[in-house]
Formats: sequence, C-alpha cells, structure tokens
Amino acid sequence: MALLTGKVAVITGAGRGIGREEALLLAKHGAKVVVNDLGGHFDGTGQSRSPAEDVVKEIRSAGGEAVANFESVTDFKAAKRIIDCAIDNFGKLNIVVNNAGILRDRMVFNMSEEDWDAVVTVHLKGSFNVARHATAYWREQHKAGNVLNGRLINTSSDSGILGNAGQSNYGAAKAAVAAMAVIVDREMSRYGVTANAIAPVARTRLTVDATPQTAAGMTQKAGEWDAFTPAHVAPLVAWLA
Repeated sequence: MALLTGKVAVITGAGRGIGREEALLLAKHGAKVVVNDLGGHFDGTGQSRSPAEDVVKEIRSAGGEAVANFESVTDFKAAKRIIDCAIDNFGKLNIVVNNAGILRDRMVFNMSEEDWDAVVTVHLKGSFNVARHATAYWREQHKAGNVLNGRLINTSSDSGILGNAGQSNYGAAKAAVAAMAVIVDREMSRYGVTANAIAPVARTRLTVDATPQTAAGMTQKAGEWDAFTPAHVAPLVAWLA
C-alpha cells in the first residue's frame, strides 16, 4: 500500500514549481489530488487554465486521480469552493497544502500599497482562507465521529524567517504563515489535525523570473547533482501529509 492510499489532498498553486512536484508525488503515493492554480504570472497578473490542467493530465497518465481547480485563494468564498471541490469529487478531504504565491519585490521606500496588498493577500489571506474552510470541515467531521486526521501544510520562506532585502511584503507574509501553522496546530490538535510550515529553497518562477539575482546561484551545472530542483521539496510534504 502506498503512503497516502485513500487520502484526498488539496494543493494550491499546484500548476508549476514546488506545488506541481507536491501534486505529482502525493498522487504517486496514492492520494487523490485537487490541483488548484489560477494560472497567473509570478506577479499575480493574468490567468490560465493550462498549468493546472497539464498537471492533472500528468497525474492521470501515471495512473493517479486528480481534478483541476482554477479558483483564487484570495477570495474567501472561492476558497471554500476549493475545499468543496475535493469533497464533491472524492468524498472527503485529508490534506491541504497552502502553496500559492506571488512576488512583487520593491525596497520598502519604493513599495506601493498595491504591491504590498497583492502579495500579503495571496500568501497570508489566501492561506487563511483555505485553512479556515478546511479546519471547519475537519472539526465538524470529528465531532460527528468521522476522524480524518487532517493535515495542514503552509509554505513559509527564509525571507520570512531570516529576512531578505526588497521583500518586506513577501517576508512579512511568509513569517505570518509560519506563525499561523503553530497556532492552528494548537487549536486543532484536539480534532486529530496537525499543522506545519515548511521553508523551502528551490528553483521556481519566483526565484528565476522574479528574482534573477537569486537564480544566478541556483544554476545547475552539467553532471552535478541538482540541489535546487523543486522535486526535492515534495518528499517532506508527502511525509508531513
């Protein structure tokens, strides 16, 4: 039996990068996966169904089960529809991975209110929105005698833990989602739910397209082990799940 046989997972921002690798690996381990992705650019603009649909096709071609979802985590009601998508398609929900994110880097003295609000809304409010509806569902099910052992995994960053110039919006949000995981874990332990946060470092659109200065140190050299592939992040998430 695979590690996650019989489990159902929602992964936000799962169309590319770390989220994609998490979706692929959780499905490989037997989980049924809701691949959520708005399909926007790294700065949050634009929209496309292709990223989520492509990951679903990849999972299904490997024999797994998945459905695509295109809702925005920034909308409270839309976030509930993400959770409902798992329940409606697969009958339950066990795992939530809050991975959706954008970047709009500016030094604090140049940062606009819009750039602050956009980044904090996706990372912090988005993580809250999805967690809020998932935890309410797990609590309700537990009180009804259906123990689902829910797993919430937030995605933090070293920018939030250690700080990174030009990322006061992103770093503040990432520090907050780490704190949120600690608090939610305390609130939900009585219902059999755990909450954790990871702080990955990987080569994704947020570290290549958005921050080319960071990408310079993540280049894979021919013949060398690729330390920065997002595939290395997924096993930890699978284990926490």
